[in-house]
Amino acid sequence: MWQGTAVSLHLAPTHGAPLVEVREAVAVTGRGLEGDRYFQDRPGDAQLRRAPGRASRVCEISLLDIDALAALEREHRIRLTHSEARRNVVCRGVPLTELVGLEFTVGDRVRLLGIALSEPCARLEQLTRPGVLRGLLHRGGLRARIVEGGTLRTGDPIRPGI
Repeated sequence: MWQGTAVSLHLAPTHGAPLVEVREAVAVTGRGLEGDRYFQDRPGDAQLRRAPGRASRVCEISLLDIDALAALEREHRIRLTHSEARRNVVCRGVPLTELVGLEFTVGDRVRLLGIALSEPCARLEQLTRPGVLRGLLHRGGLRARIVEGGTLRTGDPIRPGI
């Protein structure tokens, strides 16, 4: 059995804006993180969430293991800050690639369901530096759905679902 930790939390207030590191964030079931650009339903968002085969495009919360950033620096000599990685939760000790289709908890109350691996995109490389796309391939993290909301905090334990 594993247990990990939420190392840092990040929100993007608008599309393409730098992520802001926060000490805590409110996770709302079916909506995302308050203050994040994906939280507010905008025209078309509700349809996108319901469109068959497109659910993975809308992400309520994203996670990345800190080891992926260490490997990026070690193997490709590219250093990204936690915020530059553009994921909501940077964690340690969580087997993200094994959590697709499984529930897990963050802190005392927040339950998440892994929905898809999150491969890096060309936009991430445009916002950071060349080589990031290749360096994070197959270790870009996890997209998840919020099953039960609550407050996430830096330092919260992350555990398998019960």
